[in-house]
Amino acid sequence: MRGVVLCVTSELVPGGNLALPGGVVRLRVAGDFDVSALVTGADGKVGSDADFVFYNQAQAPGVLLGGDALAVDPGRLRSGACRVTVVVSAAVPGTPLGRLPAPRLEVTDGAGRTVARFAPPPPGPETVLLLAELYVRPGTGWKLRAIGQGYADGLAGLARDFGVQVTDDGGQTAPAVPGARSHPARPAMTGTRASRLAEDAADGFLRLVNSARTQAGSPAVALDPRLASAARSHARAMADAGRLGGEGRDGVSVHQRITAAGYAYVTVGEHLVSGPRTPAGFVDHCLQSARSRRTLLDPAFRHAALAHADGGDRYWTALWAAPLTPAALTGTAAEVVVLTNAARGRAGLPPLAVDPLLTAAAQAHCADMVARDFYDHACPDGSQPWDRARAAGSRRHTIGENIACGQRSPAEVVDGWMNSPGHRANILKREFGHIGVGFAGGGRAGTYWAQLFGG
Repeated sequence: MRGVVLCVTSELVPGGNLALPGGVVRLRVAGDFDVSALVTGADGKVGSDADFVFYNQAQAPGVLLGGDALAVDPGRLRSGACRVTVVVSAAVPGTPLGRLPAPRLEVTDGAGRTVARFAPPPPGPETVLLLAELYVRPGTGWKLRAIGQGYADGLAGLARDFGVQVTDDGGQTAPAVPGARSHPARPAMTGTRASRLAEDAADGFLRLVNSARTQAGSPAVALDPRLASAARSHARAMADAGRLGGEGRDGVSVHQRITAAGYAYVTVGEHLVSGPRTPAGFVDHCLQSARSRRTLLDPAFRHAALAHADGGDRYWTALWAAPLTPAALTGTAAEVVVLTNAARGRAGLPPLAVDPLLTAAAQAHCADMVARDFYDHACPDGSQPWDRARAAGSRRHTIGENIACGQRSPAEVVDGWMNSPGHRANILKREFGHIGVGFAGGGRAGTYWAQLFGG
């Protein structure tokens, strides 16, 4: 009986994967595109600039670029390589991919048989597309995963995110290699411009964010170096722990990192995400979720930062904040008073008057909870709310206190108190005629609130 060899072609969708045959595979993208590849290790970074295969550097161990196709031989990749990311960009520099016919990937084996095809969703304004990746995990064979993720920061920004150091200001150009297109005006790799690339990636993130905020009618945010330092620290902590979380294995919360970096805030938000490979992919991920989108577009924020770290996966920390100023603190406390008095009005009770001495005591207690990392009516030294009121100079006969932590706005904190019987009783107590409100950002919970009542 004559043997029959069946060759099955897989039509992949984004996120789909399949096992690759042994030996060389060829990945071809026809059309007005440049094809590139980044060879990375378990940390998601290139080992050196030699791991970036592109139009001016057409080969690396196990990878050869010829015209519109990459030939990849996994068995000949450099030691430690476990991933090859396939990238396409427009042949004419800077051209948005949405202006071109959608790229289509065809994968063939060493005998020329087609084993997979992938047509990603049509790109938009992005200039680079993460098309697919070849990857291997311990104890398994090499596989192909379809990605189809746009990247707006150009090939230089993409290369930087994978650890390549590049320059676009007249640095030494990598030699053109026969079989690859040569574009001398484009960024060429050197070993001297990592900081410049970091700035480019941050600028690209900011452009995407502010474009979305402008469309939503929110003011633009600016990058803040203190937030950037805190974001880098927390992303690294998550990567070291191998999981997402508000605290690292060191027990330090993301909000404590912000405070330690010297940024005092009146409102703060964060996105802790794993998976996206680029800032553009991260922003797109956040815009897909209603809750994350609200944070990204929140008009209260004035500053932002983004950082990532690799540790089996790519871990991202984005921070959004508005700085704490005397006017912001006064406005926040005043809003809590307004909402509190509105609740009393609905119950037929007279409004509370603001007492500066109670305010000072409430504010000091919030700051103390942040500084000494506790959350309680009783301080570590044993002092109680009436002790703090007396120490501030108050002579009110009856004292009551509400505290809360973690809430992001006056409306959220007052609503929480009103839905708690004990706190609600303090707000609606007829014997109280005065109030002081405190707020502090930072600490393990992020925000700390206090109402001190007097009668």
